[in-house]
Parts: sequence; C-alpha cells; structure tokens
Amino acid sequence: MALVQRIPLSSSSVRNWQLARTNLSPVCCLHYNTASSSSPFTEKHSVERYQRDQWLYKAVEPTPPSNPSPSPFEDEVFVRENDIATQLPELKKLLAVLREKRVKGCKGGDCGPGDVYLVGTGPGDPELLTLKAVRVIQSADLLLYDRLVSNDVLELVAPDARLLYVGKTAGYHSRTQEEIHELLLSFAEAGATVVRLKGGDPLVFGRGGEEMDFLQQQGIRVQVIPGITAASGIAAELGIPLTHRGVATSVRFLTGHSRKGGTDPLFVAENAADPDTTLVVYMGLGTLPSLAQKLMDHGLPSDTPAVAVERGTTPLQRTALGILCRFLLSLKILQLRFSQLDWCHQRSSS
Repeated sequence: MALVQRIPLSSSSVRNWQLARTNLSPVCCLHYNTASSSSPFTEKHSVERYQRDQWLYKAVEPTPPSNPSPSPFEDEVFVRENDIATQLPELKKLLAVLREKRVKGCKGGDCGPGDVYLVGTGPGDPELLTLKAVRVIQSADLLLYDRLVSNDVLELVAPDARLLYVGKTAGYHSRTQEEIHELLLSFAEAGATVVRLKGGDPLVFGRGGEEMDFLQQQGIRVQVIPGITAASGIAAELGIPLTHRGVATSVRFLTGHSRKGGTDPLFVAENAADPDTTLVVYMGLGTLPSLAQKLMDHGLPSDTPAVAVERGTTPLQRTALGILCRFLLSLKILQLRFSQLDWCHQRSSS
C-alpha cells in the first residue's frame, strides 16, 4: 500500500465524517443524508459508512478544501485520495497487531498465512444468507465489503472485527481492484482471517474469480461461500420462474455494461434475442434502453413481458412491469430514477 500525499477532504465528506464521529446513535435514527437513509446499502459518502469505518480515521482532523467549488471529478478525487492516505496509519497499526498475535500464537516457528473467504451475501435480505456465511462473517478479523452488501447483513459483524469499505459506483471507486487484491494479500500474510463480502454470489459478475486467482498465485488459501444471486433471489420474491415448461427452456445471465464502460449493451443482443430463453441483465441501468432496442431489432417480439427491479428483496424494493416495447419507452423517461437495476426478466408471450 503506497503512501498517498494527503489532500484536503471535500466539504461533503467533511460534513458526513463529522456527523459520524459525533453522532454514534443507531443507524436507524440518523437522518443526515437523505440518499443513505433511503438506501438499504452503503452509499459512497454516507454517514453509515463513516460510522462503520471510524476506526480508520482516529488521527484525522478534517479541513475544508482550499478550492471552495471543485468540479464533481475533482471532488471525488479529493475524497478517494484523502481516504486512502488517512486510513493508512490505522491499517499499518492493525497489520502490526495481527502479526504480533500471529507470532505469539505460533508453535514450532513456522506460521502460515491466514485464510481469505469470498462470501456472497445475496441480494440484500439477511435471512437469505447461508449458515456458513453467517459463521464466517462473525469470526472474521477484517471484512472488506462492497456497496451492495446490505446494512442488515453488516449488522451481523462481530463488535471487535474491523470493517473496510471498498465499494465502487459509477465514477467513484473507493479502491481499485488491484488495491483490493493487495489489501487481501497483506492481511492474509499477517495471519488474519479476512472476509471479502460481496453482494449476490462472489462468482456471478462479482470479480471473485480475479481475487481468487491472484491470492492463490501468492500461496493464500481461498474459500468461496456462495450467495443467492440477484436473479434467483428476486425471481423468488416476485414469484416469476426463471424456467417454465413450454415457455422458457433456458436462462441466461448477462452483464449490462462492458468492461471498459460505455453505452453499448455489448455484442450479445443478436444471439440473446431468443423467445424461449429468460434473459437476466445485471447492472443494466445505463444500457437497458439500447439493449431492449437491439433485442427487438434482432427479432425478439416487442410484446415480450419484462420487469425491472431495484433493491430487490429489501424493504425498499421497487418494480416496473410491462412489455418490452412500452417498457423501453418508459425507461427512457424514468431511467434516472433507478440507481441500481438488478435484472430484467423477459419471456415469450405465448
């Protein structure tokens, strides 16, 4: 972890950090950030995030930025780089404590590294966690968690464990994937039990395979604990079968955005336009209108039933139902109201 030059916090980050530091009442009683209070997940600059991660900011004395009106891009750069720089001292302290604990508990002088668990937390409802996932979450030394790990799931973490937010949203990555790899490796080498919490299933559009491959190449043992992926959890919640005799003989999972971003819904539209297949699109908010149009252009009937779900299986679930053609038109108007598109289900109208 390279030391990053300290940069002043943005005004919004200062405000949320101060609120988190001085108001340690239960999360459900906080009303400082309307965006976070309306979300079941950890939003990037929410009070809940800074409360959970407050152990990382013990030595911080935040000051307003020198530029009173930074651009949105500059503001996010300030927050990200300052977060990394200010977290570094406490991360180093924790590494030292864990190494010392490992040496004291080591017998025979040959201490192996700790284990890393890639844990799927499902679409949000904590009752959908596996028993094994709960056991591992409650026994971890350090948990690196994503944005789409729900607040209810994070309530299961043991009081003496340490949480570190590594979530990503469009335009803001609190940590790059490479930085996440190095954090996992550093703490595993110190002998810690490290849990990587991911929404849904770690190996379904969760980049769990990349993390597993990197760690195994470094000699770290990795265990994957599956979670209920959004398609299965939300389909069950809505009572919509992903396969159905005489209607849908197969199911296909697609990512709604390309590796390098952009608005093109990938090359898959042509061979995905199969009326006998249930099509599930993850992370498809920005590209769904274009994807729907391409599917119809390639022969999928315009009256194919479709549904979009936001924050599925949580108390704040929202659903939009319709046929593909009308759904496309309404989405062009309403797409900005959807912050997280979990999936789009479509099947033959026969």
